[in-house]
Amino acid sequence: MASNTEAVGAPATQPTDVGLKREMGFIGATWASETSIIGSGWLFGAFLAAQAAGTAALLGWVIAGVIVVILALVHAELGGMYPVSGGTARFPHFAFGGAAGISFGFFSWLQAVTVAPIECFAVMQYGSYYWHGLYNANKSNVTTLGFVMTLVLLAAFTALNFLAMRLFSKVNAGITWWKVAIPVITIIILAFKFHANNLGAGGGFMPYGIKALFAAIPSAGIVFAYLGFEQADQLAGEIKNPQKNLPLAILTATGIGILIYFLLQLVFIGAIPHSLISGPKGWAGIPATSPVAIGPFAGLAGLVGLGTLAVFLRIDAFVSPFGTGLMYETSTSRVGYGLARNRYFPQPFQKVDKNGIPWVSLIVAFLAGLLFLLPFPSWHSLVGLVTSASVLMYAGAPLALGAFRGQVPEADRPYRMPGAVVIAPLAFFLANMLIYWSGLEVIWKLGVCVVIGYVIIGIFMAMDPQRPPLDWKSATWLPVYLIGMGIISWQGQFSGGAVAAPVNTGHIPFWWDILVVFVFSMIIYFWAQRVRLSREEMLNLVNKQAAVGAGPDPRVH
Repeated sequence: MASNTEAVGAPATQPTDVGLKREMGFIGATWASETSIIGSGWLFGAFLAAQAAGTAALLGWVIAGVIVVILALVHAELGGMYPVSGGTARFPHFAFGGAAGISFGFFSWLQAVTVAPIECFAVMQYGSYYWHGLYNANKSNVTTLGFVMTLVLLAAFTALNFLAMRLFSKVNAGITWWKVAIPVITIIILAFKFHANNLGAGGGFMPYGIKALFAAIPSAGIVFAYLGFEQADQLAGEIKNPQKNLPLAILTATGIGILIYFLLQLVFIGAIPHSLISGPKGWAGIPATSPVAIGPFAGLAGLVGLGTLAVFLRIDAFVSPFGTGLMYETSTSRVGYGLARNRYFPQPFQKVDKNGIPWVSLIVAFLAGLLFLLPFPSWHSLVGLVTSASVLMYAGAPLALGAFRGQVPEADRPYRMPGAVVIAPLAFFLANMLIYWSGLEVIWKLGVCVVIGYVIIGIFMAMDPQRPPLDWKSATWLPVYLIGMGIISWQGQFSGGAVAAPVNTGHIPFWWDILVVFVFSMIIYFWAQRVRLSREEMLNLVNKQAAVGAGPDPRVH
């Protein structure tokens, strides 16, 4: 159990990554996060959110934006404090040891490895406008041809990732400037087609109720659209002057993304032809074969007579998901590298080539992405799983921040989050609300993935004589947390699936369920802080990944 009177000694040693090259500046770091935020989410999020919640989708973007800002503040402090690649997979390892580190590390890797396939599917869906054989609108799935082309696109992401980081950063920056410019131009142009009476159409401001609004935040792609603000953390081992550039990059990218998404939702609602939402079902009555459903913004531009804009949007429908998929392939390889530094993944995952690219981890990311293409053959069906994996990953960050504040209060923190004693547990609660809103159907699938992850990592660690201790005493809260969230979801109000009979019981009444999640979150948060690693144990884990004693350079020439 961690003592409340732990001695404060010399500043903590900085963990150092071996073989990577710090070649990315502030703009590159900002665009690494921004290109992940502005991906397929902007192409589909506004339509899916409006379809699920009506005009109240605007409120959904605000709620999710507040949550993301709070989580971004947490990641900004952690990234500046310990600028290591695959940071989200490593902070809980330092704070709580092996057992907790494995869980949140695998969540990080699972989330990262599934996004690139999602972006490929988005390209196929939009691309079907010109190449009809890629996507079946009636089944909402890619065709056999679309599946093959998805494999080709995923291979292209992997090939480009073998560029040196300084070149990769320039390629990504060029793509991201385009990705930001097109949504901004779309907002400006569609504003001239704005009809204020649409804001109350389709059944009023909140036609399907507040419960539907909360469910839409994870399931309709709102949270998914915001994912990626932490990408600068994942690439921290390759950022110049990370203590300054990394926190600023995370907060800048998050602010830009929230503003763009809110305005996109506003103009989408205002510009859509009134006839599409005037039926008895309102927004939910838009047919799946409508141009707006297949390619929301491009279809909308065509319907309102903006043919030139529609062409640019269909081009962007390739560029935006391509840029995001490219960056997530990058981050997946860095998370794998970080897990190898934790000694959860085999040590070959640390191998880097002459350009500083962790090539083994990159190739494995490609192969794992292929597996995730098999059981989830459409964009929308993957979103719930990835969102839940992401917020499980994000839940580890406030736990780690609270632990670090007690373990190494004197450590250098270039960005120090104000009010951490309140904001850290609040961030943990909000992450858990996103998990709960995802619904039981998504959560049980994620649970299966977690069990598989434990088996895989357990096998890897069993073969590593230098594996770290599991530190079960510092993770006694973990099984209670994971099982408890599953039970609350089972007894709660959100099924997370379009099934006739919900798999959840609904025994916990609406509104009371929020209180239950809050109380449960506070119990787990303060329990985790109570049993965190001692200062000495925590510093020992950090020192094992410091430059001194880091072992031979794994670079392969």
